[in-house]
Amino acid sequence: MNYELLLQKKEQLDRIWESIPKEALASFEQNFEVEYTHNSTAIEGNTLTLIQTKAILEDGLSVGGKTLREIYEVTNHAKAFAYVRRCVAEGKSLDEAITKEIHALLMENILTGGIYRNVEVRISGAGFKPPVPSEMYRQVKTFFADLPYKGELNPIELAAWTHAEFVRIHPFVDGNGRTSRMLMNYQLMVGEFLPISIAKENRLEYFEALEQYAVNGNLTPFADMVAELEEGRLDEYLSILPEQGSSPTQNM
Repeated sequence: MNYELLLQKKEQLDRIWESIPKEALASFEQNFEVEYTHNSTAIEGNTLTLIQTKAILEDGLSVGGKTLREIYEVTNHAKAFAYVRRCVAEGKSLDEAITKEIHALLMENILTGGIYRNVEVRISGAGFKPPVPSEMYRQVKTFFADLPYKGELNPIELAAWTHAEFVRIHPFVDGNGRTSRMLMNYQLMVGEFLPISIAKENRLEYFEALEQYAVNGNLTPFADMVAELEEGRLDEYLSILPEQGSSPTQNM
């Protein structure tokens, strides 16, 4: 990961941010939220297409042939991300209460959220087993106690660690992946970076990177993935404005 390059691009974006048309910013943000919701729910098996997700979130349309759960997953995800944005805007650091509220919003009308599991769980295809409930409870408390003291990590690494460690602990019966991706974006935005979306097409690489951390304690593959996605988002915004000094007409 070339963190210095990311910092340079972030600083470049900071300098031109006020020059970007508000309409363009709104369009980029809206497009990201639809894609993020679609990808994050699709990774967990939701079958709504990107167009159907857009129709539900932006147009308030109903979609036939889909379960209520799938529709709730999409609308809940949008609510939870709005809550994350609000907390970050208010200057709140990530903590246990915020995490439980994020999970409760994600699980609304599906199951009772914000409550840690009291049963053992397995992750299909994974090479590691989440801790049993008593050990999980201890580990999740340690996770939140450690969060304020991870200053040795840069914001990209902190976002990656927050996601990877939380999903390794797997404190909820369901919704751990979506919650972890919300926590990752929470940390990115607190660090004044842009939120990212992991494409459903890249889920194999994503799961393998998380497994490297869970099994071997190696955060590098996932941190590199987060950094690459962050750079792509920064480049997207930097491309809005034409190159400085360019002219639409040629000198005669």
